[in-house]
Amino acid sequence: MSGIVRFLLSGLAVLLTAYLLPGVHVEHYGYALLVAAVLAIVNFIIKPILIVLTIPITVLTLGLFLLVINALMILLVDSLIDGFRVDGFWWALAFSLILSVFNSLFSDLAGEKKRD
Repeated sequence: MSGIVRFLLSGLAVLLTAYLLPGVHVEHYGYALLVAAVLAIVNFIIKPILIVLTIPITVLTLGLFLLVINALMILLVDSLIDGFRVDGFWWALAFSLILSVFNSLFSDLAGEKKRD
C-alpha cells in the first residue's frame, strides 16, 4: 500500500476511533490527518527512547507497560494539537487500542502484504 493511501487511512482510523469514544474529540478530518502525522513522528522519535528507558518495568509487567507508553504518546499528541482532545489517561489507552485495531483492519483490507 502506498504511503499516501496509508496516511489517508490512518487519518480515517483516527476519525472513526474518535467517533466511537466519547472521551476523544477531533474537530474534523484535517485534524485527524494531522493527528496521524504527528503520532507517527512521535512514535518514530520519542517512543523508542521511552521503551529503552523503561525496559525494567516493561519486563516486570510482561510488556503491559508498553500500553502505558502508547497512552502517553496519545496524550503528548493531544497537548500538541488544538483540534484533538483526549479527556484523560484511560481514554488515551482506549484510543490507542482501538486505533491499532482500525489500522490493522485497514492494512488487511487494502491488501498490504507483510514483509518476512
